[in-house]
Amino acid sequence: MNASLNVALDPPRRAGPVSLVRRLVARLNLLPNDVISLVARIGVVGIFWRSGQTKVDGFTVTDGALYLFQEEYNLPLIPPEVAAHMAALAEHLLPALLVIGLASRFSAAGLLAMTITIQIFVYPGSWPDHFTWAAALLFLIARGPGALSLDHLIGRLAGGR
Repeated sequence: MNASLNVALDPPRRAGPVSLVRRLVARLNLLPNDVISLVARIGVVGIFWRSGQTKVDGFTVTDGALYLFQEEYNLPLIPPEVAAHMAALAEHLLPALLVIGLASRFSAAGLLAMTITIQIFVYPGSWPDHFTWAAALLFLIARGPGALSLDHLIGRLAGGR
């Protein structure tokens, strides 16, 4: 028999599970870091912004927030009144910067410091949530905010990449 007849008689090869997984992984590897960064920024922003909103009424830190810092949170070295105001400010300012991608690595580092503080001193039993937040924040610290950010735009205008 000639070679063309053999090819025609061979049954079509079916994709096995290993081949399917390899193709899926290859397609997932095409997902740009810019998209992952944007999703990480938006996801983490929601967590901290909503928490900050529970601490304020307009531009005033609520009595309830002050009470929590005085009686429940037990932060060392920082007076509860100062900590409540710092947390309320940080939970609004850092997410606002992060969502627009300005000073992103700094903002992510600040939120990671807050996450570590919350984990150690406030809610140590909530480590699964805190590790999830930390993963997104570490990605942003290490890889940056991506092309869909003011940091990227400023870098391009300043002659960077």
